Amino acid sequence: MSIEKARACLRKMGYEDRIIETRESSATVELAAEALGCKPAEIAKTLSLLQQDQPVLLLTEGDARIDNRKYKDTFHTKARMIPPDEVEACIGHAPGGVCPFGINPGVRVYLDESLRKFQYVYPAAGNDHSGVRLTVAELEEIIGNASWVDVCKTRTE
Repeated sequence: MSIEKARACLRKMGYEDRIIETRESSATVELAAEALGCKPAEIAKTLSLLQQDQPVLLLTEGDARIDNRKYKDTFHTKARMIPPDEVEACIGHAPGGVCPFGINPGVRVYLDESLRKFQYVYPAAGNDHSGVRLTVAELEEIIGNASWVDVCKTRTE
């Protein structure tokens, strides 16, 4: 199960106690915010993308959208979502529970600058009924090799 891979990663880093399992679905930003008791913007939305046929994850503020110009200027390619039926094979987690914990080897992780303004963010924890409450510094520590990028626009932009 995906949540078990995420749990094992978080346990290894000392953050397993931060996992929040919910009865309600957390499959979308809105549902996750309601289930976890936070603002939609505080959800660390995890997008599954392909860059030159290599899967990557991009974590953004829940209200953010990819700015196509910024994305292309940064990565020299268009943003291309992984088809939903291929996400689990490419990333290691199914849609609704995609997170940067316990992912397949070789998947690059990028954190968008839009996350930096929050004290806490809430990424998923491997399934569509979970989340993890982390500071941005803790999120970065757990991921380990994430790169920071500025490729999104928020609702205020």
